[in-house]
Amino acid sequence: MAQNIYDKPEFFAGYSQLGRSLHGLDGAPEWPAIRAMLPKFDGLRVVDLGCGFGWFARWARENGASSVLGIDLSEKMIARARNETSDPAIEYRIANLEELVLPEARFDFAYSSLAFHYIEDFDRLLRTIHASLLPGSNFVFTIEHPIYMAPTNPGWTVDSEGRRIWPLDRYAVEGTRLTDWLARGVVKYHRMFGTTLNSLLAAGFVIRRVQEWSPTAEEIARIPDLAEEVDRPMMLLLAAQREA
Repeated sequence: MAQNIYDKPEFFAGYSQLGRSLHGLDGAPEWPAIRAMLPKFDGLRVVDLGCGFGWFARWARENGASSVLGIDLSEKMIARARNETSDPAIEYRIANLEELVLPEARFDFAYSSLAFHYIEDFDRLLRTIHASLLPGSNFVFTIEHPIYMAPTNPGWTVDSEGRRIWPLDRYAVEGTRLTDWLARGVVKYHRMFGTTLNSLLAAGFVIRRVQEWSPTAEEIARIPDLAEEVDRPMMLLLAAQREA
């Protein structure tokens, strides 16, 4: 059973105050880069894995999707998503992605934002997603970048010349990482970059695009705190496809 960190009161309270929670997709600095990876949604049947408050599910419907199934482990997340959604073509379900079961050949597009680094059995999940997609369907997801995930004690240090230093260690040691972010003892699973790509290939996907996201100069000018994201990658964006 995956750790349901989002239903811890202190974590949920903190997460609810993040820009991406308050302002939705427009509050996520990586959203423009994600949008560039997305297909046209006209008539697509969509599954959103780790749907959170339902921002993407509602966006997909507004942009032509015929139906959206949003799945999340967090009861608090799903409750808010349901409260903020009045569209009968959007369904939300509480489910553990570690044990996910989806109908085969049901969806035209699969999406996930910053959820898969909480999953231990990533290979099983990819096989499940692949089987649920019709041939030719697209799959776009984001995860924390392996360089961001790997350190034993993540956090910037500053050298004698004032440069930010990211304490990368144990990169080749894959597996559990414990971090304190919004709450103590958050469990994540580090995988090397190559492992992530090879898992996609082994599941039967074709890799269409890979982006190690960093902010543009314009984005940094608007949000100066993003400047540190140029010094080490925080997010990995991937677009894949089930072959026709």
